[in-house]
Amino acid sequence: MTAEYTWDVFSTLDGYGSFGEGAGWGGYWDKQGPELLDHRAGLFATEQRMVFGATTFRENAEIMTSGLDPDALDEWNVRTMRMPATVISSTLRDTLGWPDATIVSGDAVEIVTRLKKESDVPLRSQASLSLNWALMAADRVQVTIFPVISGRSGTSPILGGAGDFDLELLESRTLDGRTQELVYRPIAR
Repeated sequence: MTAEYTWDVFSTLDGYGSFGEGAGWGGYWDKQGPELLDHRAGLFATEQRMVFGATTFRENAEIMTSGLDPDALDEWNVRTMRMPATVISSTLRDTLGWPDATIVSGDAVEIVTRLKKESDVPLRSQASLSLNWALMAADRVQVTIFPVISGRSGTSPILGGAGDFDLELLESRTLDGRTQELVYRPIAR
């Protein structure tokens, strides 16, 4: 059986995955609510293997090893950091304190194809934009769209380096009456 690979990414309505310093936005663009946080915790309640590119892995590992009180983090973040991780990187040599991380280098498509064949659990990649642009033939693309436009302060266009794809809508939901989660199956054109 082949494990399912989901690329999980947050975005503004205008397609940005983050914002620049001094933009005045808080986490989740100030739009987190109890439904969103409960739903996210549920997504990470089952065993999965995380797949990261080097930059996103560094960011996550920094949070995990910062000495921050786990009670200060959202539950889904705590659960993410307890999962095994595969990091695809040609530059990273250290697991940065992640308890169950493996660093592999090579062609991302080949590595993820092998992981899908070998894994007994689903694979999930959070953010890791440039890695996932190469993997847009993922089984599922899960985009959580926050109701903001960050045209001046937005950075990291989530699909800026991707190819052309048709998207088959698999699921959709509204969280906290304002945030949209859309899950698609991408089909290369």
